[in-house]
Amino acid sequence: MKYIVVLGDGMADYRIPQLENLSPLEKANKPNIDKLAQNSRVGMVKTVPGGIPPGSDAANLSVMGYNPKIYYSGRSPLEAVSMGIELNDTDVTFRCNLVTLSDDADYSQKTMIDYSSDEISTKEAHQLISEIQRHFGTSDITFFGGISYRHCMVWKKGSIEFTLTPPHDILDKKITDYMPKGPYSEMVQKMMIESYNILKDHPVNIERIAKGLRPANSIWIWGEGKKPALASFKDKYKITGSVISAVDLIKGIGICAGLDSIDVEGATGNIHTNFLGKAEAALKELDSGKDFVYVHIEAPDECGHRHEVENKVRSIELIDELVVGTLLKGLEKYPDYRIMVLPDHPTPLSLRTHTSEPVPFLIYQKGDNIVSGINGYDEFQAKQSGIMVNDGYTLMDSFIQLKNLNELK
Repeated sequence: MKYIVVLGDGMADYRIPQLENLSPLEKANKPNIDKLAQNSRVGMVKTVPGGIPPGSDAANLSVMGYNPKIYYSGRSPLEAVSMGIELNDTDVTFRCNLVTLSDDADYSQKTMIDYSSDEISTKEAHQLISEIQRHFGTSDITFFGGISYRHCMVWKKGSIEFTLTPPHDILDKKITDYMPKGPYSEMVQKMMIESYNILKDHPVNIERIAKGLRPANSIWIWGEGKKPALASFKDKYKITGSVISAVDLIKGIGICAGLDSIDVEGATGNIHTNFLGKAEAALKELDSGKDFVYVHIEAPDECGHRHEVENKVRSIELIDELVVGTLLKGLEKYPDYRIMVLPDHPTPLSLRTHTSEPVPFLIYQKGDNIVSGINGYDEFQAKQSGIMVNDGYTLMDSFIQLKNLNELK
């Protein structure tokens, strides 16, 4: 049996007036996914347990079969692992975004204009992070360059006693009420405030402004955590597997679980990603003998954060056409396979941030004679199926271990 998961990050949403009171999943033309849904077990799954923030870290841990209440230890250590950073058990990691803040004189009165600095290029970002490391790096604190706006700070023998806010949660809001809080917050605040004076006139930013691009004029520190100890996916499910994603967070979860992380040329984490290349890479992994592949596509989530209504619908259509369509053709040669399609969490366009409501899933098995009774795949038809998985981390158990999908209730 071959197993493949197609995860459209943040794909779930609400019905909105801009789409004729439809959700993006309802609006999107997605014939491949809709056809699967007609012959699949379809339902809703709660991927984020109560009391845990609805981030992609906890949600993807859950989808991958790991209880976030046991294994969740923060976002940044997973990203650090993906970046190849060696972590000790006493190290604390932080996500360090390069963001665009307004030019108000008082730092705390500035507004969060863009959490990604117009998706700054990795080459430009590394020049800025090198400058940040030169100013703030010590024997205990080190900044590491990642991809685009996503970077990492490691604090040896540090503290996790912070209240830190993800920058994508406060778009177009004054940062006054969202500055770091906690026993060691003064140190973090000082670095963030000073970073503005260091970066605002940096040659990289002067050139970006001249091109009509937003400057990366501040760092924003958040996502504190320590390296998790995940049980091996192979030991847990007795199968081998790979993860395919453009996002360090998902790569890190896979690596910590003992899965191979596969890089795809042109995979960007936004709507301009190499959708087809991800599907082709997944089929190559299966052809090489792997039993399981987790294909993560970030584009719907980014579009949700940026309130790009048409792009969110289009990203779903591209997932259907170039990812699911390609996979279905390539999987036909196998006598047995299962495919699961779902988001990790909603990223409603109207809110521009993650929420923790249940999300729709479908599980299809080749040769099954299941008739779901629904016409297509979306939040509302899935809810009508009556299937509700309250402990999201158990869905992977069902996906891999159930002999008969009709047993999934």
